Amino acid sequence: MNSINNQVRPDLQTICEWIQPKTRILDLGCGDGTLLSMLKTERDVNGYGLEIEISNIVKCINSGVNAIHADLNAGLSEFDDKAFDYVVMTQALQAVERPDRLLNDMLRVGREGIVTFPNFGHWRSRLQLFFGGHMPMTPSLPSKWFNTQNIHLCTLQDFEQLCADNNIKILQRTVVDRDHKSSFGMRLFPNLLGEVAIYRIQNS
Repeated sequence: MNSINNQVRPDLQTICEWIQPKTRILDLGCGDGTLLSMLKTERDVNGYGLEIEISNIVKCINSGVNAIHADLNAGLSEFDDKAFDYVVMTQALQAVERPDRLLNDMLRVGREGIVTFPNFGHWRSRLQLFFGGHMPMTPSLPSKWFNTQNIHLCTLQDFEQLCADNNIKILQRTVVDRDHKSSFGMRLFPNLLGEVAIYRIQNS
């Protein structure tokens, strides 16, 4: 098996390391299919992606990735229970209308879920709110408040409380910075220093 490509975003490398070979994957908001293509090469998975942007679906098809046109806000009712080993959602949780419902739907159709999202509790966001009195703009949250797709920003503590309220077990967690690298400080103070959170979850 080939080693993981060092040119690929390290958060995607983390996801690849968490996924077992020869498993079934559903990627929610798969974009241009980068993660699924990587998983197919590195882990020999059988994967499908859901994506709302037609241009991204075309890119997926051109790169040999199976992609279906779908709106995540409509849920995953077309999929059977435990149809997949993993359901993955990178940088999309904060952009859907009901993250709580989608998380539960993910764990209905998948044996495990992997979720990544920007951490609104990062110190840069806190400083901009406290001293500037305005919605933060950071490398992980680059859009302005009026044109962002992010409608449900949260902190690590918010997400973990949501998991507790929905009987969702956190199997693994890591946080990374704007370059998607981790550090001892981030492991010590994840909600303050982590810019992007990566969680592996399943139903309790």
